[in-house]
Amino acid sequence: MSSTETASTRRTSPRTRWTSTDIGLIAVFAALVAASTLIPGIPVGALGVPITLQTLTVILTGLVLGGGRGFAAVGLYTLLGFAGLPIFSGGRSGLGILATPSAGYIIAFPLAAAATGWLAAIVIRKTVKYRTVFLFAAAMASTIVLIHGLGVLGFMVNGKFDFAKAFLADLPYYPGDIIKNVLAAIIAVSLHKAFPDILVRRVK
Repeated sequence: MSSTETASTRRTSPRTRWTSTDIGLIAVFAALVAASTLIPGIPVGALGVPITLQTLTVILTGLVLGGGRGFAAVGLYTLLGFAGLPIFSGGRSGLGILATPSAGYIIAFPLAAAATGWLAAIVIRKTVKYRTVFLFAAAMASTIVLIHGLGVLGFMVNGKFDFAKAFLADLPYYPGDIIKNVLAAIIAVSLHKAFPDILVRRVK
């Protein structure tokens, strides 16, 4: 391979190593997810799992940072909560939260950020028009499959609900998540327009 071909490959290949900017963005978005828990949640249903802004910030993290960095940011938030920082909803912390009905949602958050980010990268690479709609669709897909799917599982395991009861217990969270995903998509499109290198440079 000639030096010209090598240089061309380097220019067009996606970046695989994180820079100091990437690390900073991961820390900022981890802090954003943590900060979203400062706004009191609204307890719902017999198990009292609250409606919070966490899903908004988790999905926004994926839409803005992409799969890898989105997973790292929300994973960092989750690990810090497990380590004892009171950054889960209601100021909770520690591994004990894995024994509560909220466990499924907590486990799902990093996975949802990763999946949303992966889908967002495809949207940014393949589309120009209607990006808000496509990003919203990506957010909803991750929310339904991962956050609500594992949320139902958490109700079944820790809440001792059968599937039908757990599914019904999870339904009240859908309206809020639809609204939050609309907001996340709108904010993400605005951020990508203002800072096009956040994700685009990684997927072109």
